Amino acid sequence: MVRLHKPFLGPLDLTFSQYLVTLELFNGAPLTVGELCIRLDMETGTMTPLLKRLEAAGVVTRTRDASDERRVLIDLSAHGRGMEEDLRSIPNKIRVACQLNVDELEELRRTLDGIGRPAAES
Repeated sequence: MVRLHKPFLGPLDLTFSQYLVTLELFNGAPLTVGELCIRLDMETGTMTPLLKRLEAAGVVTRTRDASDERRVLIDLSAHGRGMEEDLRSIPNKIRVACQLNVDELEELRRTLDGIGRPAAES
């Protein structure tokens, strides 16, 4: 799946992991680092450098929560918000590239989710 996304993410200078973070932020920002880790099933040690790179690229902002300085809030920058249309169009581009209809794409997504989740968690 990562390889399928690469031609669409390359021109936007995003990795697949950065794409997933950005999509999650489109669905409700700002989010804490911890919330992003939970939603994307990533460790903080993986998430923090990824967010620093997104911040350096001008896609997100990272600010300390005024009510709790231990928490870092992640939000989309104006540049990041401007990428929404391009990023939200990628799933359809993948569907077309794979020659799948919407039902087949949903079945693929369910299959991949099942593979990614250990049997003990099901």
